[in-house]
Amino acid sequence: MALRWSRVSPQLALTPALAITLVAFIGAIAWTIFMSFTRSRRFPEYFFDPAEWSRQYERLFKDDGWAIALKNLLVLGVGSFLAIVFGFILAAMIDREKRGEGFFRTIFLYPLAVSLIVTGVAWRWMFNPSFGLQNALHSIGLTWVNFDWLSRADTAMYGIILATVWQGAGFYMALMLSGLKSINSEIWNAARLDGVSFWRLYIEIIIPMMKFTFLTCAILMSLGVVKAYDIVVAMTNGGPGQATWVPAYFTINAYWVKSNLGYASAAAVIMLAITGLIFLPLVLLTAWRERAREARAT
Repeated sequence: MALRWSRVSPQLALTPALAITLVAFIGAIAWTIFMSFTRSRRFPEYFFDPAEWSRQYERLFKDDGWAIALKNLLVLGVGSFLAIVFGFILAAMIDREKRGEGFFRTIFLYPLAVSLIVTGVAWRWMFNPSFGLQNALHSIGLTWVNFDWLSRADTAMYGIILATVWQGAGFYMALMLSGLKSINSEIWNAARLDGVSFWRLYIEIIIPMMKFTFLTCAILMSLGVVKAYDIVVAMTNGGPGQATWVPAYFTINAYWVKSNLGYASAAAVIMLAITGLIFLPLVLLTAWRERAREARAT
């Protein structure tokens, strides 16, 4: 009896968490998918017309605002990859220079302790032409410098990317530093004895050995880009015009401004599909690594 209870008790302990997950997570996803097939406005309508099941999705992909949001998502994703590049460079510099490692690691990780809302507000002030960096540069005679990126539709997304890279580079630095420290010290010593140059060492040996660390960083970065909302609101609130709309901003705007729950749900479902396409490779690669490790062990 005691043995049977010891087997059952862990399942009983997990029951509340499982119930919450089913209701609050899976249930919410299922409800959102259903709403995307209805004509719900401010309040949900549970009537489903099979003849118009794709109505919201057809409207969505004909909407210029959604096209802009998807384009900006791609631009933000490509630009945010610089955070991984800078993170690796910082990690390599800290790993090579042991003195002051704790100090510099703290300094570079500090932006991560600041919320994206605070980061967005701070960078919005810096981009303000009246009292930001542009005004400071003009006051010392550099009048040819223009740093009013957020006020122009063609450069506003670059301002958001710059703030995102500043905020996230320290996080990726910590991940990269962990990956660098996991490399066997004998590899570094052998490379030095063989006279391998600095660039060949990193490009041909170190980076290939850290491919899964880079992949993890890329997937985490992609998930953050897909759900990007707060920094856009803090810096531009989607402007100028629709220049900095992203899918998350489009979805929230579709409900709170346009009062269209069905339309917002359709956009949220597409966001879920994009997230799934990003997250699925990580699951498959993790499973493949575990199988490969078990195969080597046997």
